[in-house]
Amino acid sequence: MTPRYTRHKRTTLAVATAVAAGALLSTGLTTSASAQVPTGAATLAAAPTDLTAAARTSLIQQAQAGVTETAQSIGLGAQEKLVVKDVVKDADGTVHTRYERTYAGLPVLGGDLIVHTSKAGKTEGVTKAVKAAIKVASLTAKVTPAKAEKQAVGLAKDAGSAASAADQAPRKVIWAGNGTPVLAYETVVGGLQDDGTPNQLHVITDAATGKKLFEYQGIENATGTGKTLYSGTVSLTTTLSGSTYQLYDTTRGGHKTYNLAHKTSGTGTLFTDADNVWGTGTASSSTTDQTAAADAAYGAQETWDFYKATFGRSGIKNNGVGAYSRVHYGSNYVNAFWDDSCFCMTYGDGSGNNHPLTALDVAGHEMSHGVTSNTAGLNYSGESGGLNEATSDIFGTGVEFYANNASDKGDYLIGEKININGDGTPLRYMDKPSKDGGSADYWSSSVGNKDVHYSSGVANHFFYLLSEGSGAKTINGVSYNSPTYNGSAVTGIGRDKALQIWYKALTTYMTSTTNYKAARTATLNAASALYGSTSAEYKAVGAAWTAVNVS
Repeated sequence: MTPRYTRHKRTTLAVATAVAAGALLSTGLTTSASAQVPTGAATLAAAPTDLTAAARTSLIQQAQAGVTETAQSIGLGAQEKLVVKDVVKDADGTVHTRYERTYAGLPVLGGDLIVHTSKAGKTEGVTKAVKAAIKVASLTAKVTPAKAEKQAVGLAKDAGSAASAADQAPRKVIWAGNGTPVLAYETVVGGLQDDGTPNQLHVITDAATGKKLFEYQGIENATGTGKTLYSGTVSLTTTLSGSTYQLYDTTRGGHKTYNLAHKTSGTGTLFTDADNVWGTGTASSSTTDQTAAADAAYGAQETWDFYKATFGRSGIKNNGVGAYSRVHYGSNYVNAFWDDSCFCMTYGDGSGNNHPLTALDVAGHEMSHGVTSNTAGLNYSGESGGLNEATSDIFGTGVEFYANNASDKGDYLIGEKININGDGTPLRYMDKPSKDGGSADYWSSSVGNKDVHYSSGVANHFFYLLSEGSGAKTINGVSYNSPTYNGSAVTGIGRDKALQIWYKALTTYMTSTTNYKAARTATLNAASALYGSTSAEYKAVGAAWTAVNVS
């Protein structure tokens, strides 16, 4: 959730992960039924393979060793260099390598690209965030770093931050996010936002004129294991240290759950227990309450398992390393957030400190922000910001259906358990986003001007239509009635296939500046790669985008 959720009666979501080392134990509690693994995904030639950490590292090292040749083969200039960020290998041997770019030694923001290579090592295509050649007339700034910092701090204050200085000196970069590369400064301002959320405002300033070119918030917000508040009694993987149990899951990258005890900084204290039964299943304002921790740990566990079973992805960075979770953040903090800088998920306790924002789809949402950050890196502003938020809603929904928990059945409602509106209504509706009073059902030229939690509605609506189709229907006891922009009848292809298409698009075809039109292209490319360009799935993707006015 972001602070805007609080002001607009809405909330955001993010992601966490984990991998193994050490002894582990499971509670003797009743587990929720395990989810069904989507059928057919493993047999698709263009589906991602489950790489071991060693195999992934080897592919990255190979790609990094050949960056000079790659840069030349795809036509980059003499002053441009590539830095490998990530690699995805398909079942048929195709490799998709994601690169960041530098120009004359300076980072190129918005210059990321993906090179698609066949099993034989032949380059089959390149997906670029910016098509223009990276070149600037001068590398000498006319604006001083001090001026850039002052402007950035001023913008942060306007947004409600109490920061008086940047976290670090402005760095010189090439900004290519608007299509035409320019020499610029990037300044990061820390502190706290007006509702207590950590601040990480990135401000891009033209180094020649001082004009602000772009800004985005690095903290992507939103809203286990025991007797949980939202998911009933579940099984959690814990660790026995001596005679004390720790809320430490060594089977999922070493995920740990910490108690901040109403503080707003630091890691906190690892939750421990004598009998390995966590929480009471009821809300409490006590900072020692384990119930919120149980929900958080369960959410991290199910999110890890969802990504692993559905896409073969081992953790947020796909490197087998786990994040960690912090609960009891601040006082009366009605929010939750993912933070790349600590690689952690943080939950507030809600109004009155007795309604923590630790529901399952919130956990899946927030932790998925981390996946987006480590793949496409969708800028958290404008249309790309809406796609960023929608990606978290889409995968958060996927986590909820995957968990197959009787106390929190899968649905296309976001945050329905946390009652942040106070009247039992959810934060967002995927079948008809405008039901929340602010989200967009369809694309228009002004969608990019909306808050990212509202512009996300277009992609959420697309995903629902692609999964379930248009019109009235009931799923898991929830009634939906999804309209279309052009009055067309859309037939869904099923959630499993829709998730595969969105994930492949995110990890192999989307870039930091992808907008809705480009997202249509990316998902069509993904559907073509997975199911064929003449398939029913490919045609359904096109029809669903047209139905939300993206053509």
